[in-house]
Amino acid sequence: MEFATIKGFKDILPEETGIWQRLEREARKQFHAYGFQEILPPLLEMTELFSRSIGEDTDIVSKEMYTLTDSRGRGMTLRPEATASLVRAYIEHRLYEKNPIQKLFTIGPMFRHERPQKGRFRQFHQIDAEIFGDPGPKSDAEIVLLGMALFETLGVSGLSLQLNSLGYPDCRQSFRDELKKYLSQKSTSLCSDCQRRTETNPLRVFDCKVEGCREVVSNAPSILDYICEDCRRHFDSVQEYLRLSGVSFTVNHKLVRGLDYYTRTTFEIQTDRLGAQNAVLGGGRYDSLSKQLGGPDHPAIGFAIGIERLVALLEEQGRPQMPVPDFLLAGIGSEAEKKVFHWAMELRKNGLWVEIDYASKGLKAQLKRADRLKARKVLIVGENELASGKGILRDMLSKTQTELALDDLVARLQKFL
Repeated sequence: MEFATIKGFKDILPEETGIWQRLEREARKQFHAYGFQEILPPLLEMTELFSRSIGEDTDIVSKEMYTLTDSRGRGMTLRPEATASLVRAYIEHRLYEKNPIQKLFTIGPMFRHERPQKGRFRQFHQIDAEIFGDPGPKSDAEIVLLGMALFETLGVSGLSLQLNSLGYPDCRQSFRDELKKYLSQKSTSLCSDCQRRTETNPLRVFDCKVEGCREVVSNAPSILDYICEDCRRHFDSVQEYLRLSGVSFTVNHKLVRGLDYYTRTTFEIQTDRLGAQNAVLGGGRYDSLSKQLGGPDHPAIGFAIGIERLVALLEEQGRPQMPVPDFLLAGIGSEAEKKVFHWAMELRKNGLWVEIDYASKGLKAQLKRADRLKARKVLIVGENELASGKGILRDMLSKTQTELALDDLVARLQKFL
């Protein structure tokens, strides 16, 4: 029997990992510049953490979570998103006592049982960033600018920033009532899921990708006509800080987030190159989540970047060249093989990629392997070279050869690079 990956899961092969490594490297560099620290929460959490934070009636909780029961009958779930885990860690370890403003990020896999499509998998990966402790518009603008800076560093083009404000629950209740009334009148044009959402959480209808539902919400009331004056001033200030930084954006009153905990500012960075699933970054403010999960009443804002979608965009610009060995050391004869093995270990300690032959093959076979690996140079050492104290250094690109003294060989080979 030949095994294959489970539907919705994929192997990230060596020729693909170069982009992933570059992406993570640039992300960590940007996070460092903005003062963020890395945190690594576990993949498995108590199920109630997600049902309480994300919302019982969300598709994620009701349909998509990978949940199991342990030997004591407790529900455990592979994390479907990172924010709830970071808030749990923030509360459990009292991180707010060390610093009133906490900036945290994490990079890793999430799990949702949903229909696989371009850039979307059942095991997917996210870059997640959160700012805890500041209720003001500066942190909103800062985290948006962090996301934009990362995309700019990676050279991703064709992106648009979409902004909205969801207000606070108290001030958006009148909007919910008005939206529910509007959607009820259009019920026959909505899909079955959105007919249910109309009763449970009408804002989620804005998230539906069914064309009929999209047409209905295109003429729906705007939440910006209903938020309170305090939320409006906050949203106006966020926009002012973004304009001061020279960032263009679109105010999109139909933009909502699909999770219960969001308040006030919500935002997405979208692309026109991935079809209907066009968001590569999504985030917003969630000022009540810490208190909701049993912690202090501290405000927060964050975002998540879908790595698979971002990788798909970067691959359109061309994959980076695969790394190749610096040297292959070809030893001919037992004594030369021992010497070559020792030199290879010493060169590797100095950070060089060095390959050797493992099967005592002849020179022709070793040169053929060097070609397959695209090694830059090959050092050839046999009995004659050991006797003379000079090896043969072959440049695999130009096919030229030079003699190289074998004393202090590690230092000599390093100079060639």
